[in-house]
Amino acid sequence: MIRAIFTVIASMTLVVVAQASEGYAIPLKHVSVDLSDKAALYRGALTFQAQCATCHTAKYMRYGRVASDLHLSDDQAKALLPPKLKLGDEMVSFMPADYAAAVFGVEPPDLSLIARVRGSDWLYTYLTSFYADPTKRWGVNNAIFPDVNMPDVFAAQQGVLEPVYTDVKMPDGSTEKRLSGLKPPVIPGSMPHEEFNSMVKDLVAYMVYMSEPAKMQRMAYGPYVLGFILIFTILMFFLKKEYWRDIKKPQS
Repeated sequence: MIRAIFTVIASMTLVVVAQASEGYAIPLKHVSVDLSDKAALYRGALTFQAQCATCHTAKYMRYGRVASDLHLSDDQAKALLPPKLKLGDEMVSFMPADYAAAVFGVEPPDLSLIARVRGSDWLYTYLTSFYADPTKRWGVNNAIFPDVNMPDVFAAQQGVLEPVYTDVKMPDGSTEKRLSGLKPPVIPGSMPHEEFNSMVKDLVAYMVYMSEPAKMQRMAYGPYVLGFILIFTILMFFLKKEYWRDIKKPQS
């Protein structure tokens, strides 16, 4: 019975993974997120404010919550806080919504819960997979989000990746060029490859934290709860033995 249950769970997991990867020109890149690394989360928060908050809101978060959860000093909190805003304010976009809609053709989405919707691997792959496409409005496209109406905000740091196309034979006998991979940019960015990936990883970690800030508290309480359950189980075991010690088994 137990084996059957595990088989069903494993099958469902494989289906979810297959669905998550289906349709992408490149496979999703895995990124490990350590929510206990508060220094990395703070670096990610600074990157978010510098690169993402220009157009996107995070209205379900407040600056004070970030400062409290990450144990920021007064100077660190001030560096995170935009001018004229207070710690109790929501994380709003620097760009008015109507102006953003006019520029991009659609209002940029709120990013408070994007990590819960898309997942950390998707976010990491998306942010590192813009490539040159002169046919698009901003001169770039994205390998896992085709035709996204967003500029490559990290082009200066990463450089613009070059696409690799493969000829795919269609049912009618014709061939069609399809994106099959990405290669390093012709003009390198200002950051070395490892440094850039580390910056994006910190940003993704911050967005994972932002999508569920209470998770950090649950992780902190978890060992104590498990310890209590273990001690309680041991006590109940010995209490059960004490209650049943003088009870004789019925004779057959």
